[in-house]
Amino acid sequence: MIEAFLDSWPLFQTSYLAGWTIAFALALVGVWVVARDQIFLGVAVAQASTLGVASALWIGGLGVGAGGMAIGEDGIAAALAVTASIVTALATVLRRDGGSESAEALTGWVFLVSASVPTLLLAHDPHGLEEVHQLLFSTLLGATNADLVAIVALAVAMLALALRHHEALRLLAIDPEHADAVGLRRRAWHAALAVALGLAVGISIRVSGTLYTFGCLVLPALVAKHIVRDVRTLMIVAPIVAVFAAVVGFVLANHFDTPPAHATVALLCLGLALAWCIPHRGRTDASFSPGSPAP
Repeated sequence: MIEAFLDSWPLFQTSYLAGWTIAFALALVGVWVVARDQIFLGVAVAQASTLGVASALWIGGLGVGAGGMAIGEDGIAAALAVTASIVTALATVLRRDGGSESAEALTGWVFLVSASVPTLLLAHDPHGLEEVHQLLFSTLLGATNADLVAIVALAVAMLALALRHHEALRLLAIDPEHADAVGLRRRAWHAALAVALGLAVGISIRVSGTLYTFGCLVLPALVAKHIVRDVRTLMIVAPIVAVFAAVVGFVLANHFDTPPAHATVALLCLGLALAWCIPHRGRTDASFSPGSPAP
């Protein structure tokens, strides 16, 4: 099995590296999403990114752009995907600070709009519809060197943020009132983290698809949450879980000739199911709850 995977390396190394790096970067961002109990926000942001791509394809179909080029295939589609993700994350997170019920309603509204409008925009464009559908069921095998460079840059930025500001991120996740007391500008920090979430999802989704993006965003942190005590350790364990599942998933997918994205997400789901069976003794669930006192 391993030998067959290594034989495939020269052909698919870019896709493999891109998939593993995406898993690492999204798992880091996902710690904040899970610690803040905003899991549904992750799928709403991913779906909004799909709306951004669909909008680019629709505009391209109208002949808008330089020389009427098919702008949905390159940078403008990526830019709209990232923009839609950032706007959604910012709007929902900042609204949450003003009222959680309204934030949940806004998140649900964004998800439903982003799920329905792309099909309406591209109803008469079979090629566009096919590309949007591929975002839902991407196999990760179409990554380019340019994609890999962007994803590595994203991962380095997320890691630098986590290393430099881990204490601030921990306070913001588990004790926002204490964060205010020590002088952290909570609203500005939440806006910055929303931008990071939007960037991570927007950059990743065109390579990895909605399933893999959302799975790597929330599942590794959910698994780690059941086996570690605090957010600081969570920021270490979640990326390890993500990359381990991605490596094993890709090897198994190569052996059984199945989509690597789906194999990885299935493994993460299995890992979470097993984590649910771990006794909770010695673990402080409250340390992961927004607003609870810091340990």
